[in-house]
Amino acid sequence: MTLDAYYDCPARTPSVHENKWEIGNQTVVLGDCLEQLRARPSGSVDVVVTSPPYNIGIAYRSYDDRRPRSEYLAWLSEIGREIARTLNDNGSFFLNVGSTNADPWVAMDVANAFRADFTLQNTISWIKSVSIGDDTVGHFKPITSKRYLNNNHETVFHFTKSGSVEINRLAVGVPFKDKSNIGRWGHARDKRCAGNVWFIPYETVRSKAQKFDHPAGFPPGLPERCIKLHGIDDAVVLDPFLGAGSTLVAAQRLGCEGIGFEIDPVYASAAVARLKAL
Repeated sequence: MTLDAYYDCPARTPSVHENKWEIGNQTVVLGDCLEQLRARPSGSVDVVVTSPPYNIGIAYRSYDDRRPRSEYLAWLSEIGREIARTLNDNGSFFLNVGSTNADPWVAMDVANAFRADFTLQNTISWIKSVSIGDDTVGHFKPITSKRYLNNNHETVFHFTKSGSVEINRLAVGVPFKDKSNIGRWGHARDKRCAGNVWFIPYETVRSKAQKFDHPAGFPPGLPERCIKLHGIDDAVVLDPFLGAGSTLVAAQRLGCEGIGFEIDPVYASAAVARLKAL
């Protein structure tokens, strides 16, 4: 489906009676994430990949992104308890959080809100843009400042219940640069762990329409890598803050079952349209 066709689609906004769509192996649910999490069976999810509102003033359609910090973190802690209940004991929870130069602690504060229910097993830096020599690769939002650098990365916190969940590091691995290391260290194939710094740039866009009218989405390549890293081929994937649907796009591409909760009808319909276009 082209972007023009998406915006001409008469079903973009659901009726007041419509709150769930099933497309392929994916289910999009229109509703409050905490209420929907409470309705999920315990231990029914293998992988959670999500990015909650950062509470930094992003202009969402149906959510106030400037709540008092204590209230915001208490709300996330409550969501964390429900995610822990919904996730099976060997599950992985990948939490993407960004920050601003003026509020650099928000990502750590958000991660800490889940500390009572999870162990932090890996911390991943998602690089959106990187300068190598005289060249720059990727995209970022430039700022005008005499104090701050452009912010070109966000964090992905990999939580598990025990901290000892085995993952498939080579599922997102890279070839050896020095091929002599393959035989010298007894590796079975030309693949090594890529580490915890992931360069996943956005596709070039020139309008809000090309971002599906969502102000803070991540590219499908990010949840795709998280799902692969967890290492279950037919994983059940959940995104309680679905937005425009990147996590379910990744799940569908990988042949996994996915469920996403989204409170805003326009964002939910955008997710549906993207899935139908696959």
